[in-house]
This record gives sequence, C-alpha cells and structure tokens, in this order.
Amino acid sequence: MLPRFRARAVVRASALAVALVALNGCTGGGTPPVAGQPADGPATAAPGTSTTGAPGPSTPGTAGEPAVVGRIDGLQLPWSTVYLPDGTAVISERDSAQLRTVKPGQLGTLGKVPGVVPGGEGGLLGLALSPDFAVDHYLYAYFTSESDNRIARMRLDERGGRLELGVPEPVFTGISKAGTHNGGRIRFGPDGFLYVGTGDSQRREQPQDPKALGGKILRITADGQPAPGNPYGENPVYSLGHRNVQGLAWDSAGRLWASEFGPDVNDELNLIVPGGNYGWPDVTGAPHRSGFLDAKVVWPSTATSSPSGLEIVGNTAYLGALRGQRLWVVTLNGEFAATPVSYFTGKYGRIRNVSLAPDGRLWLLSNAQNPDFALILDLPG
Repeated sequence: MLPRFRARAVVRASALAVALVALNGCTGGGTPPVAGQPADGPATAAPGTSTTGAPGPSTPGTAGEPAVVGRIDGLQLPWSTVYLPDGTAVISERDSAQLRTVKPGQLGTLGKVPGVVPGGEGGLLGLALSPDFAVDHYLYAYFTSESDNRIARMRLDERGGRLELGVPEPVFTGISKAGTHNGGRIRFGPDGFLYVGTGDSQRREQPQDPKALGGKILRITADGQPAPGNPYGENPVYSLGHRNVQGLAWDSAGRLWASEFGPDVNDELNLIVPGGNYGWPDVTGAPHRSGFLDAKVVWPSTATSSPSGLEIVGNTAYLGALRGQRLWVVTLNGEFAATPVSYFTGKYGRIRNVSLAPDGRLWLLSNAQNPDFALILDLPG
C-alpha cells in the first residue's frame, strides 16, 4: 500500500508504450564501458589497481588527479553532506544518528535526530537542503525508524549565534526497511522536486511493481506528495527495477544519473529517464533485454567498486567506491559515458559519499572503520 496518497492501480498503456520506445532508443545497441576494458574515452587500469599513485595531503596530484588539501577527523560512519548558505557543512552519521557540523577548522555537533533506529545498513542516511532554505530553513533527512524508512524535515534556526535543530516532521513514510538494501540518497533536482533512491529491502518482488516503493527512484514534492508529471500518475515512482540506489546527480544538461549496487556482479551507473525499467531482479548490467534499460557503465566485479555517493561536476561524474576503496571518475558525453578511471585505490578506505562544496572543492566521506573522516579535494583545472 502506498503511504499518504491513493495509488492508481492502472498504468496508462499508451504513455507506457511511448516511454518504452524512448527507453530502447536511449539504450542503443552498443556495449557500455566496462571498468578495466577498452572503450572510447580515457583508459583505466585493470580492476583492483588505481590509474596513478595517490598524493599526500596538500600536494598536487598527477595529471587529471584531484589533490587532497584537507582532512576532517572525528566522524563516525558519515553518510551524507549538505552545505548551508554560509558554507557550513552538515554531515549525517548513520549509527549515532548525529548531525555534525564543519566550519573552518572546527568540527561540531548540531544534534541527534530523534526516531532513528539504526541497524545493519539502516540509520540516519541521506540529507538534502530545501531549495527555499533561505525562507523555510528546512533540512530533509532519510532515515530508518522502528517501522520503516522515511523522510522527515527539520528546521535549522540560528539563535544566539548557534544553530538549533527543530523537531522532525515526517513528510513521506512507508518505505520498507531491512538489514540491507535500504537505499537512502535524497536530492532536490533542477525542477525543485525531491528525488529519492530506495533499495529493494531484500523484497525482490518490489522493484518491478510500480505500486511498491522499494527498488525505485521516487519523485515527490517538498511536502511529500507525488510530483506532477510522474510517469504513473498520482504515484511517486519515477523509475523502477533498481536493487539499491546509492547516488543521484544531474549533468550540465539536466540529465539524471544514478549509481547502484549490483549483487555479486555488475555494479552500475545508470542514466535515468521517467518510467525507465532498469531490470532488477530480472537482469543486471547491460544484457540488451527488451523492455529494460542497460546501464551506461558496468563494473563486473563488485570488489572494485560498490559505487555509493555520486557527484557530477559539469560533465564529469565522481563516484565513491565502498568495497573498491577508491574514487571512480567517469567522463560523460551526452547520453554516453567513457571508461571509468580510478584514483586513491586502497588509500582512504571505503568512500561512502562524494559532494561538491560551494567553494568548488570535492568532499569525500570515508567509512574507514575507525577512524572515519572527510577528505577535501581540489579538482584538476
């Protein structure tokens, strides 16, 4: 049962047929780049090795390599980062349910989010700042509760020179939870709507069911209602057939891309279109199966990737790898992606998230399993 709204059980057949034609056209008949195999675009080393050696802090990187210019220690399982208008970074910690703040040279604590029940891969996960933050002061959080995964918003108000965290107001509830595959990434898109990456929560019947919330990318209003123009009518589902979406970002032309965990093979970078079906659990990777969209990049070995957070700067995608313990960089060209290039392999632990700060620097969150930390990178000019 879809929460907080009445789902339409019947999908408009003509609209779906048009969508599938468009999807198949986008997929094309070619094979997407595979990490470690030749393709048009930059070459990459074989999976398990980085393209270049990693620089030390405050030293310039080699050609095309980001340079590490800062590090923030003292974090515990950091998951997501957003940036307030004054440049303050707010970071979620999955298991502690704490929101941490980072100002120049200072790590602080904003507060604990009530109602978070961590367990396995669940806890305090994705964060998103309201597009109207200057007016409404809302911070949105995706978290695991006693009964479900949900999205709540909280006001951040400054009183006496200090930020104070308001009481969470649930805006979207009923996303299924489990020990694994909880999804959790949320971001406001260029259209002002909130996009939500969910996992299948080990319920393999959900990703192919447009009436279920698991294994989807959802698109909702700031108040938690299905966004107008969604492909299934009064329904929050934007795309389906996902296993565990972990990253959402838009390129310079406004195209949505998403990173996704495969099972024991075929991690993916996908180009997302409304109504697109990305295959799980029937297919993974790029099998060229009718009715399903192929991934644009496939990592055959999850040991080299497990792509988590995703950021796109211009037309370059940056993906953090958990099991792969590296930063993957993918040049995007319209609807196509070049062969991934990896940096920092094995040097900074499990990279959970990648985000672009207001000053143009890239922040990485490492779940290095004690201590955990954030890295600040200068991108190559």
